[in-house]
Amino acid sequence: MSGTTTRTAAHPSTSALVAAWAVPVMVIGGFGLLSGIPIAVVLVASLRDHRSKALRWWAGALALAYATPLTTWLAGPSEAPSLSKYMDTPTTAVLAGTGAAVALAHQVVRRRSTHK
Repeated sequence: MSGTTTRTAAHPSTSALVAAWAVPVMVIGGFGLLSGIPIAVVLVASLRDHRSKALRWWAGALALAYATPLTTWLAGPSEAPSLSKYMDTPTTAVLAGTGAAVALAHQVVRRRSTHK
């Protein structure tokens, strides 16, 4: 198996790391609804990797931060044409901040696992 890398315990996948960094970029860029795709990638990758329990909590917090405005936008009597237009500045900041925190947590776990 030449050319393959073995991941140590608690080493997040590259796709989860890239998706985690994509979330705050997409939210701030005005793609709130589409940011659900990288959020789903981060959540699924965290749940599938049984070696990293800490990242599951971060991914769960991100999913909750996303699900709250999404649910209120879909269930409420809003006339906003998109999720990004529905979210006010504090909600956008919380979602982008949570996304950045998850991305940083993934980055820290990844660096720690490569230095062991």
